[in-house]
Amino acid sequence: MYEQAIKEGGVAVVTGAASGVGRVAAQRFAEAGLSVILADLPGEQLDGAVAEIGAAASDGAQVIGVPTDVTSDADIAALADRAFAMGPVAVLMNNAGIGRRTTAWDQMEHWQQMLDVNLMGVLRGVHAFVPRMIAANRPAVVINTGSKQGITTPPGNPGYNVTKAAIKVLSEQLAHELREAGAPISVHLFVPGFTYTGMIAAFMPEKPAAAWTSAQTVDHFIARMAEGDFYILCPDNDVDETRDRLRAAWAAADVIENRPPLSRWHPDYAEAFAAYEAAGRGKG
Repeated sequence: MYEQAIKEGGVAVVTGAASGVGRVAAQRFAEAGLSVILADLPGEQLDGAVAEIGAAASDGAQVIGVPTDVTSDADIAALADRAFAMGPVAVLMNNAGIGRRTTAWDQMEHWQQMLDVNLMGVLRGVHAFVPRMIAANRPAVVINTGSKQGITTPPGNPGYNVTKAAIKVLSEQLAHELREAGAPISVHLFVPGFTYTGMIAAFMPEKPAAAWTSAQTVDHFIARMAEGDFYILCPDNDVDETRDRLRAAWAAADVIENRPPLSRWHPDYAEAFAAYEAAGRGKG
C-alpha cells in the first residue's frame, strides 16, 4: 500500500519529527514527493528540521512544522485539521515517544507520563486521523512506532514495556479492523533496533559499534513496508533478524509451556535458552 500511497501523492504527518528516526522518516517522505508536516514540541530543533528537510524536498512538496504536544487532545485535533487542509493524508506516522525509569510498584508519575505520550499519543493520532482517512477512500498507511521491549518485555523498565506492548496490540487491532472494513489503508508496526539517536547521543557522545544510524533504521523499515510487512523488527550491528525471531519465539513459548515469566532472564533457564539460541543459529 505504501507505494500506491506515494504514487497518489498527498501529505505525510510525522509526530516526534524534530530528531532521530522521526526526522529521517519525514525527510524520506519529502524526498518521495509527499508534502510533510513535522509535528513536535516547539523550539529550535523542530525549526531546524523543517528548514533542512524543506531544502531537500522534491519540487512542489510543502514542508511545514506544526508545534504539537501529543498529550493534548486539542493539539492533535488541530494537527489533523491542518493536515487535511493541505491535502489528503497518505502517511500517518505516530512516532512521538519518551522514556522514563520505572519499577512495577514505584514512580507513578513516570508511568503516567509514558502512558500519556507513548500510548495515548498514538491513540489520539489514530482517532483524529483514521476516520477521515477512511472517508477519503484512497491508498494510505498508518505507522506506529513500537519497541522490541514491547515484544520480549525484558526486565528493567516495566512502564516503558507496557506502553510499547500496548502499541503492538493497538496496531494489530487497527490493522484487522481496517481490513475488515475494506479500507485501502495498511498499518505497520515500526520496531527499531539499537539506533543512535539524539537521545542516546546525550550520554554516548560517539556512536556505539552495535548501533545503527537513524538513516539505516528508517531505510530498512521503508523497504520492508514497501513489501507489505506489518511487523518490521529492525536489526542492528549486534542483533540480526535471526536473533530477533529466536527471542520473540522464546518469549511466546513462556505462555505455551507455562514457564516462569521472563524465563530468558531466569537463572534456572539460562542454560536452556543458550542451547536454544545456539541450535536456532545452527551452532548446536
